Amino acid sequence: MGIINDNFMLYNDTGRHLYNTYAKNLPIIDYHCHLDPRMIAENHKFNDAYELFLGGDHYKWRQMRSNGIDERLITGDADGFEKWMAFAKTMPLLIGNPLYHWTHLELKRYFDIDEPLTGDSAEKIWNICGELLNTEDFSARRLIERSNVEVICTTDDPFDSLEHHRRLREDRFSARVLPTFRPDKAVDIEKPAFKEYIEGIGVGGYRELLDRLSERVEFFHENGCRLSDHSLSLVPFAEGNAAAVFEKKMNGGEITADETEIYKTDILTHCAKEYSKRGWAMQIHIGALRNNNTRMFRSIGADTGFDSINDLAIAQKLSAFMDNLETDGVLPKTILYTLNPKDNYVLGTMIGNFQSAPVPGKIQFGSGWWFNDNRDGMTAQLTALANLGILGRFVGMLTDSRSFVSYPRHEYFRRILCNLIGEWVEKGEYPKDEKALKQIIEGICCYNAKEYFKF
Repeated sequence: MGIINDNFMLYNDTGRHLYNTYAKNLPIIDYHCHLDPRMIAENHKFNDAYELFLGGDHYKWRQMRSNGIDERLITGDADGFEKWMAFAKTMPLLIGNPLYHWTHLELKRYFDIDEPLTGDSAEKIWNICGELLNTEDFSARRLIERSNVEVICTTDDPFDSLEHHRRLREDRFSARVLPTFRPDKAVDIEKPAFKEYIEGIGVGGYRELLDRLSERVEFFHENGCRLSDHSLSLVPFAEGNAAAVFEKKMNGGEITADETEIYKTDILTHCAKEYSKRGWAMQIHIGALRNNNTRMFRSIGADTGFDSINDLAIAQKLSAFMDNLETDGVLPKTILYTLNPKDNYVLGTMIGNFQSAPVPGKIQFGSGWWFNDNRDGMTAQLTALANLGILGRFVGMLTDSRSFVSYPRHEYFRRILCNLIGEWVEKGEYPKDEKALKQIIEGICCYNAKEYFKF
């Protein structure tokens, strides 16, 4: 038998009670993910277990490389069965890795498979999955419905047509699939692709770019968007002539690091003001060091498993950026995520600087992200927030995933949360107050997010 049972990750009676009574059956509010809205709109059918479990999942690809598996069997031209077998042979070595837990939760929850995935069991499991994948219960939409998902927020370029989101709304699909405004390509002026992107959207000057972004924020808002998202190695703050920097870049000039920061500060400030007008939440993901392996980036591109944690100092400029918006009365609801756990207490204290009525928890310390999306990372984030702020106002978990079977990660989080709070109760650090505990657990797992984002 496998490891997934009723008491999985629950090591105390109170934690088991909280999970089974309050957390287990709550709907999922997945307010940040990377699912392809086209696949949902077209109700995509998956060819095989490789496509469903490993297609686009760089978390798994990264570990396969660490196991010495040839790239042909990861992202190359090998067939799905060969790739699945290579992954299965890696699985037993992943003791302590969340991928081991996630994969077996996925097998159990969607396929009712209890057997551990190994090189020996891989073909049998492949065949069981293959047979079930031919049924209607395993289309993209059915997987979402079976996962009890109420809201999905995808991640979308500002100039996306949002045609797939509109189709899903017209189809009255049970889950609300909403866009998220992600203008990184218009912000990252230092990147080689910036000039081509700006020319591609038909923008002639900096003022026009700002006006077009404002128009697109409104278009997204009309289509149900209530969040933006920004990926930043650090939050910039510098003053200067952003329009001049933009013109220099578009005319083929080399811009300096200082000029880059001037431009990014100005365009992010402009966007934040637009979000504030509409009551959006601004997500800022801080601290990724991306595309470290140049050879592999040239070969297979970005988001393929060659990113890691950056260690830049973030506090002063983050504070200055937020303070500038707060001074002008235009700081939107904001969620701060750090990829480097060294900054847990930086963000845990930063959020307290800018809270304001009438929004409870207006500034949030976001869930353990990416390399922190594991038991230790989640526990560290939850504990830091509890130590420094109001854990009971936390908006909770998100998948941040490209996989249609990643929703058991919410279960994983809920079990860790309930176990942690149960431990505190049983140690006598918090009373066994059923009403208060119910409010805390249900809020963090579902209701705080629904209220915060006004879905």
